[in-house]
Amino acid sequence: TRSLSITSADQSMFEKAQGEKVTLPCTFVLSEEDEGPLDIEWVLIPADNQKKEQIIIMYAVDRIYNHYYAAMTGRMQFTNPDPRSGDGSLDILNLKSADTGTYQCKVKKAPGVQSQKIQLTVLVKPARTKCSIEGSQEIGKDVTLKCASQEGSPLLSYDWRRVSGAQELPATSMLNKNTGELLLKNASQDYSGTYNCVASNRVGTDECSVELNVTPPINTAGIIAGAIIGTLLGLSVLAFLVFCCCKKHRENKYEKEVHHDIREDVPPPKSRSSTARSYIGSNRSSLGSMSPSNMEGYTKTPYSQVPSEDFERTPGQNPTFAPSKVAAPNLSRMGAVPVMIPAQSKDGSIV
Repeated sequence: TRSLSITSADQSMFEKAQGEKVTLPCTFVLSEEDEGPLDIEWVLIPADNQKKEQIIIMYAVDRIYNHYYAAMTGRMQFTNPDPRSGDGSLDILNLKSADTGTYQCKVKKAPGVQSQKIQLTVLVKPARTKCSIEGSQEIGKDVTLKCASQEGSPLLSYDWRRVSGAQELPATSMLNKNTGELLLKNASQDYSGTYNCVASNRVGTDECSVELNVTPPINTAGIIAGAIIGTLLGLSVLAFLVFCCCKKHRENKYEKEVHHDIREDVPPPKSRSSTARSYIGSNRSSLGSMSPSNMEGYTKTPYSQVPSEDFERTPGQNPTFAPSKVAAPNLSRMGAVPVMIPAQSKDGSIV
């Protein structure tokens, strides 16, 4: 008895990269004896046999139902909008790693019933691959170049190549394809250059580069000596600044103390009356020591011109004293002794 048959049974396994699109084939041929309604179902078979199958999409009674599986809502559709033509293939868009699993296509048209299973594996391409250098980049040292991808489905494989200078890797190099480590033993300056690492799996590749610069050993003794000298110079400058600050502080303190002592030793100013009395007394003593003959031409100093204690007046405000015609009073104030000149009378006797 003839019945429907599925014609796309050749390929049963698919490997795709995350983010790509996959078409799971399910083409069929109907027979004349199949008179019932056409039903097409795609189900996801769980890895755990204890769980039930999950319907993804279905065509029944000339209508498409695609709201059964929320994880693929908006990402799946029949390849042919009219599956009655004999094509019930399924398109899954923007694949995710969680889409990995076993899918089954069931075609029913009574009395014929056929099904087909397809294994889908969604792999993640290598991504965010980083290169680094471990160890001292000095002549004669062992240097390790490391390469690792932050993303990517196993099994990842790593390969190193030199892209500058000599294209071949150094003769002493040892490569581990599984870990991505390239060991360069007893490095020399000829090893310097740019190295490129390629990470790959079954669905894609990613790469990174690193620059190796092998140099002579560093003069550690010179660096230590320089550091010591720099430290000593820094301490010297600091000590000099501290000394200057202390010296300045002592000078300021000494100036304040001297200024305070001077102000305490200043005598109180004399009053106007004492100054006037001393001035008049000095004039009287001068007059008393002079003879009548020396009194001629002597002019009294007005009392209004007696000096006062207004020493802080400006030069334009000081009173002006009239000069005396007789020098004796001035000599008396300077401490000179007046001289008595004898006079001769008419009869020749000395007076």
